[in-house]
Amino acid sequence: MAEASVWVNGRATSHVEVADRGFQYGDGLFETFLVHCGVPVFWQAHLERLKRGCERLGILFPDPDRLRQEAEVICAAREQGVLKLALTRGIGGRGYAPPKEAKPTQVFSFHSLPANLPQIQRGVKVRACRTHLGINPDLAGIKHLNRLEQVLARREWDDPSIYEGLMCDWEGWLVEGIMTNLFWRRDGILFTPRLDRCGVAGIARAWVLERAAEWGIEMQEVRVGPRALAEAEEVFLTNSVVGIVPVVELVNGGRWAVGPLVIRLQDRWQRSLTEAAW
Repeated sequence: MAEASVWVNGRATSHVEVADRGFQYGDGLFETFLVHCGVPVFWQAHLERLKRGCERLGILFPDPDRLRQEAEVICAAREQGVLKLALTRGIGGRGYAPPKEAKPTQVFSFHSLPANLPQIQRGVKVRACRTHLGINPDLAGIKHLNRLEQVLARREWDDPSIYEGLMCDWEGWLVEGIMTNLFWRRDGILFTPRLDRCGVAGIARAWVLERAAEWGIEMQEVRVGPRALAEAEEVFLTNSVVGIVPVVELVNGGRWAVGPLVIRLQDRWQRSLTEAAW
């Protein structure tokens, strides 16, 4: 019998109540773990971000020991893949006001790795999105369930040769990719957009910032427009599932070789997967 792929509140089922506020309002958070050798990678870092999101939204943070126990069972017979955890405020009546004693809904789901992962890690083409990110510091950094901006941005193209879209806020400043964080290097300095007003503070992004500090690389979080990429020597994306992804072309915006920093980061990332388990 095939292993179940979805668990809701610890049970193998794909059913969630229609009155759940995650379905009704996007009232919740999610985390996406790379599963390597049967173990979710960077587990603690993901849970810490989930806890910050819960504090920001006022959602009860689940028992971390129970989360781990469930994840261990789910991943035990699965060598590689993607484990997604969605946490909603729970069931509530009609209307925006959240119930005072809501019981959160917890959904684990298991998915295959992207089939083209080796190709992605050799370099990708990206485009600039017309859809902009709204500015809201109250939600900046956390990975909440409301992803309508990303959905609209991803609808902008169907060319399979384009891997990702880069998004700006409504003032025209670079923020991130639809599903990734953005970095570029120029004159020995590593740059990444500031995420104090919108965007998701990715786990892989934090990992790169830590490596930059460890290796003595000057690092700057900046508020700049897309033209800043034209002067870059190398550009790359980060995501906790696909790791470090070099950008080799921005449609109508430039081309780059896979640079030495990207190669070094990719090598260190691969070695970190086992080290970072649990």
